[in-house]
Amino acid sequence: MHPMPTGPAASPADRLAVIAQARRAVLDARDPDAGPRLAPWVARSWRRCLQLGLEPRREVAFDPVSSAQVRHALDASQPLLRAAAPVIRSLARAMAHTRYFAILTDAQGVVIDVNGPVDRHEPSVGRIARVGVDLSERAVGTTAIGMALTDLQPVWLHRGEHFFDATSVYSCAGAPIWDPDGQCVGMLDLTGVNVAEQPALKHLVSQSARSIENALTLARPHHLLLRLNWPGRVLGDDSDGLIGLDADGHITGLNRPAADMLGVAPGAPAGHASLHFAAPVESLFDTAAAHGGALELPLWSGLRLQVLAQLDRPAARSAAVAQAVPLKDLETAAIRKAVDDARGNVQEAARALGISRATIYRKLGAGRR
Repeated sequence: MHPMPTGPAASPADRLAVIAQARRAVLDARDPDAGPRLAPWVARSWRRCLQLGLEPRREVAFDPVSSAQVRHALDASQPLLRAAAPVIRSLARAMAHTRYFAILTDAQGVVIDVNGPVDRHEPSVGRIARVGVDLSERAVGTTAIGMALTDLQPVWLHRGEHFFDATSVYSCAGAPIWDPDGQCVGMLDLTGVNVAEQPALKHLVSQSARSIENALTLARPHHLLLRLNWPGRVLGDDSDGLIGLDADGHITGLNRPAADMLGVAPGAPAGHASLHFAAPVESLFDTAAAHGGALELPLWSGLRLQVLAQLDRPAARSAAVAQAVPLKDLETAAIRKAVDDARGNVQEAARALGISRATIYRKLGAGRR
């Protein structure tokens, strides 16, 4: 087995030829030990698809979930949608002129937002760039979305590395998004159709997912915010660990860098700050009240962290709450997007959403009042 060439050393033609060779060896001959070596996340996904009994040449429906499931997904994802909105808008500048666009899904792989230069006249774009479409691995095979949600790590996927022949027009980068409790709540995907390969998007999507996670952590109610980093690092960017404390010093939420620095396993309760810091927690509140600078504090592990303590600002929190998007507005936006996707064909939009034409007219009419 030979390693698959990637990066600058591999020309676009060579890269596609090697992917085609891997497909013949693994998907046609069903010999996972033959041919060039795939990226590990691709190999694992192909094996899962084969175990599900999926066939590479099968047509892919790109079915939407039911209207009730769409409403539930949008309702449950409101904190994620609010945190992601400014980050996704900024992606347009980074991806200008590449013909890639952003897709946000919930933890089940259901699309809850699409943003960027979406070409509605390209059928392969319209199939996936719709709120409510199920893009999970079980539904559409190997994609960056399915792999990121299964392997819980950033991935890059180009053309024929997708499982189905029908999805080999896509190139995409994906990264999971973690909430302040250490649970995966969704993923961010950057996708293009029949575009040049852009492996750097894996780095962009990873950074963007971290920015969304930080926004989720900052939005969690807290009395004291701790910014963490290792000694010698400059505090104040997205690489900081973030920890929220209530008035008694209990941890209300933390982002992934903070969990890694403290050694908190994903999804495990973080408990009280005194379980981690070998220094009086009260001193952090005192320093924040006095607007003191960063301190170096010891952990019980023997390591030391640079910590900046900041009291919560009620005015900023009130502004964030005021920006909350009501569910009915999200629902109306999803219906409008479906009608736009269908280029004004209400019957087609109704079929995609699993609701009646009358419901679309009623919902959009109510939205204008």
